[in-house]
Amino acid sequence: MIQGRSDSPALVADPQQPRLGGTERPMIDVAVGILIRDDGQFLLTSRPAGKAYAGYWEFPGGKVEAGESVQQALRRELFEELGVRIEQAQLWRSSVVDYPHALVQLHFCKVFSWTGRLLMRESQQYAWEQLPVAVQPVLPGTLPVLDWLRQESETSG
Repeated sequence: MIQGRSDSPALVADPQQPRLGGTERPMIDVAVGILIRDDGQFLLTSRPAGKAYAGYWEFPGGKVEAGESVQQALRRELFEELGVRIEQAQLWRSSVVDYPHALVQLHFCKVFSWTGRLLMRESQQYAWEQLPVAVQPVLPGTLPVLDWLRQESETSG
């Protein structure tokens, strides 16, 4: 597992639902990319059909495989899912989310430079957004990130 700290207490998504695997399930590390354009808009994608929370909007990314760093996983995932190659990923924050289907540690990276055209290889949708976001519903683990971005814009603007 990747060492690091969560920037906030674990978020429990849909607490009324049972947890698959019970309370002793392993933590899954996930690399998440916040692609930010020069105009400040950021990329959100919808979760594909057949996955938990299908149709919910999130920042793109995926599981960190054994032997990968967060940045390596993010490069692989964004190419596999979106068809883009990222230049540099800046590890920004992390959080733990307890979903009914999985316990995940999300490693959020800001990405300001990439090459390639968005391809949506998993038949997902995408939207370039700004705050407040227009797309709905938003994945529970994405909500704190939107708040962090809001706080950051208030302190810098």
